Amino acid sequence: MDVIYTIWLRSVKRYIRSKSRIVGSLGMPFFLLVFMGFGLNSVVVILNTGENYIVFLAPGIVAMGVLFTSIFAGIQIIWDKQFGFLKETLVAPVTRTEIMLGQIFGGATTAIIQGTIILLISFLVGLSFPGITGLLIAAGFMILIGIAFTSLGIAIASRMEDMNGFQLIMSFLIFPIFGLSGAMFPIDSLPSAFKSLTLFDPLTYGVEGIRYGLTGASQINPLVCLIVLAAFSIAMILVGAYLFRKTSV
Repeated sequence: MDVIYTIWLRSVKRYIRSKSRIVGSLGMPFFLLVFMGFGLNSVVVILNTGENYIVFLAPGIVAMGVLFTSIFAGIQIIWDKQFGFLKETLVAPVTRTEIMLGQIFGGATTAIIQGTIILLISFLVGLSFPGITGLLIAAGFMILIGIAFTSLGIAIASRMEDMNGFQLIMSFLIFPIFGLSGAMFPIDSLPSAFKSLTLFDPLTYGVEGIRYGLTGASQINPLVCLIVLAAFSIAMILVGAYLFRKTSV
């Protein structure tokens, strides 16, 4: 546990000390939430619920903030490879699984902090306070998203040496994952073929889980969302652990 805690603390401290990173990663979510939300709020009404677009959009943008921050946490693995820190860590008398878990929890924590900042902004622009229970439900799904996609980022980074290549691959993955998640549009209104694609996207279940916690409405049963996202998180941890154990420096 000391190993996991130390690596977790290192990741969190690096994040908190990098003010430009915090501000920069808020740019896109803030733009979508405020400008797109207010721009379409007067012309878009979500069918069946009648809620305005900002209320519908906010949970998706919170999930977006967690996704972007968590999946790019894997870049720290490549950074540590290039500067020799990972080599020094791997020769220490600790298991690689402990090192990887510290990286996962550190990346997930920074992603949750980022999502919480976006959530606070959402309350300022029109999202109603959902109560303590709703917040806890949303927080639980944010944690699962953070763990799942940090593990995915670490799994990919474990097999790469080039930082620019990692960023390109992550950009290639991240936008389809976000775009198909139903974060910006109701999945019930999609043609059946496109709706099937959204149901294969693990982030869809995270978005709907957060939406249920914050608004009380969900297009997918929240229990199904929890089961699917938890299973995906466990699978990504196992894959990440397997690939990280094979990392060479």
